[in-house]
Amino acid sequence: MKKQKLLFELGIEEVPARFLSQGIENLNNLAAQRFAENGIPVGEITVFATPRRLALLAEGMPENQPDRIKEVFGPPEKIAFDKDGNPTKALAGFAKGLGLKPEQLTVREKNSGRYLAAVIEEKGSPLKAVLPGLLREIALSLPFPKSMRWGNGNMRFVRPIRWIAALFDSETLQMDMDGIKSGNITRGHRFLSPGAFQIKDPGAYEKTLQANFVIVNQHKRREIILADLQRLASTVGGHPVIDEGLLNTVVYLVEYPVGMLCEFPTEYLELPEELLITVMQDHQKYFAIKDGKDRLINHFAVISNTLKENYFVVKAGSERVIRARFEDARFYYHEDRRRPLSARVEDLKKVAFHERLGSLHDKLMRIESLVAHIAGRICPDENKKNFLDLARRAAVLSKSDLVTGVVREFPELQGVMGRYYALRDGEPPQVAEAIQEQYLPRHMGDTLPSTVLGAALALADRLDNIAAFFQLGLAPTGSEDPFALRRQSIAVAQILIEGGYGLSLDELVEKAIAPLLKDREKNEETKFAVLRFFESRLPQIFEARGFETDIAESLLGMALHVPLKHIIDRRDAIKRFKQTPGYNPFLLAIKRVKNILPAETKLPSVAPGLFREKAEVDLYEKIASVESLETFARLASEHLYEEALNELSKLTGPVNGFFEAVLVMDKDESVKQNRLALLGSLWALASRICDFSKLSEV
Repeated sequence: MKKQKLLFELGIEEVPARFLSQGIENLNNLAAQRFAENGIPVGEITVFATPRRLALLAEGMPENQPDRIKEVFGPPEKIAFDKDGNPTKALAGFAKGLGLKPEQLTVREKNSGRYLAAVIEEKGSPLKAVLPGLLREIALSLPFPKSMRWGNGNMRFVRPIRWIAALFDSETLQMDMDGIKSGNITRGHRFLSPGAFQIKDPGAYEKTLQANFVIVNQHKRREIILADLQRLASTVGGHPVIDEGLLNTVVYLVEYPVGMLCEFPTEYLELPEELLITVMQDHQKYFAIKDGKDRLINHFAVISNTLKENYFVVKAGSERVIRARFEDARFYYHEDRRRPLSARVEDLKKVAFHERLGSLHDKLMRIESLVAHIAGRICPDENKKNFLDLARRAAVLSKSDLVTGVVREFPELQGVMGRYYALRDGEPPQVAEAIQEQYLPRHMGDTLPSTVLGAALALADRLDNIAAFFQLGLAPTGSEDPFALRRQSIAVAQILIEGGYGLSLDELVEKAIAPLLKDREKNEETKFAVLRFFESRLPQIFEARGFETDIAESLLGMALHVPLKHIIDRRDAIKRFKQTPGYNPFLLAIKRVKNILPAETKLPSVAPGLFREKAEVDLYEKIASVESLETFARLASEHLYEEALNELSKLTGPVNGFFEAVLVMDKDESVKQNRLALLGSLWALASRICDFSKLSEV
């Protein structure tokens, strides 16, 4: 059977670059899903996107849908027939609706029940008749962050559709989308090849568009851009500063990428490097260039959407724009240097943090208190006083750069400019570094604070945000998280884990909430809500760190009250314990203990005088020996969890011996309770490591 190719292209007004990467992923997934649902086999699906088009190329498709046999279920058997075995109205109506007679139906099993069903053979339709409606459905199902209507039509799409090209091999598919009819016509580059032209073969789609100044394949555009950037930078002895976000944006800003080298006066290199790169990268979509020593030089690269013949026009325009932007940045920078950060602290009283939470200055006071607590718990003992002074100073100055000219103009430089200004003011380098690091990580996968002081400030800032918004009742709901509290909670966990800080979430949340409320009952309510919020994020954090599912579940219950670094240590110890011969026998034994213990019942203290069997005494002495020698307690307190697990595993034999020789549920209630108390003491001991009932055998 001949294999066919399908081409479907939507010509649209320029789509924002940030929409296109996810847009083509959705197009690919939707097409694969709809083809599968309609029984249409396909070899390979390729999707394309430029600012002016979304396209799909599917290869290896048949001319017709394959024939299909499907079952249509009707009423249950007990309803389909009366007591005499005759068809009921329910059965007759079901058969009539399918154009069948009751005797043509069969009884089939479904969901543990018996139903009347019809087995229907459907002949496959020609794909050229099926595809137009299917492609229209795929297009209109594409989700975008924003959509619009245009003209007098009712259809919504990300941007107005201007043409539709739809071909099944060489044959044009006839379809209509809100008055726009399909054809085999497309258009090239808006300025370099604005006329319409035919596509005669879907397989020649890329080559045809390239001849009309459109590199339709986004992966090829990316390769061209990267090669141009490297080539241009090498001509001035440098290398391009490649930011993935900028690169992805530029890929979807142009249809015909051409790199051009530009320059700016060296006098602007006196400005902070981050400021210059931000202006070039975030505001102009230009690529900065650094030399072999990783220092910024006075050249940059522009990816234009035009021909090399227009080089001098593009170069002159880009250089004129960047000089103007740099001049603005220099003005703000020099103005900011007239006042030290410490003089701007009072200005924060006029800046609202939130209408119900006061000013940024109010937030500073809360952060200062929280930082002092965190710093006191994680700093080296020999430097405690000096470290606490530095922590308080960093907290007081942490938000002052928010009222500087540069940060008002370039908000993404908050913290970065604070560091520059603090160093200029003669503040200790540790304070300056912490001011910058308080915002790390800025996003998932970003670097974390590298200094203890920076980590303390980053933790305090985020914990205050989470606690403050929770006490206002502004917790995230569903997909709504306007204050990015989910991201901030994950950042808190990452900092605690990677820094190896011995602070529990329970302790930190309590300290963060304390300055916000005086009502003890309300504090407890807020604390509970915040801890549950953190708990809901922990499975995601554990999964990202490669936790096995059962180990994650066994540790989740204690992760709020035990420092997360110790949770990681426990995970590692349990993984190693699983590899030992004693793991499975111990797990089976300790689960027997857990299974027999009553839920939510307070047990009495163990009374050795009530023991009647030698196995009771042996188990009691074995548990007591572990505890009296303080072996297990010492190992657990020193976080030597692997050794502690080895100690626990020594109880396997006594536990099994106990269950073989002793009837726990004795008729004598006092004996029974004493035996349960003995087992309860063992479970309490083991639970200092994890919840073994959640672990799986290997």
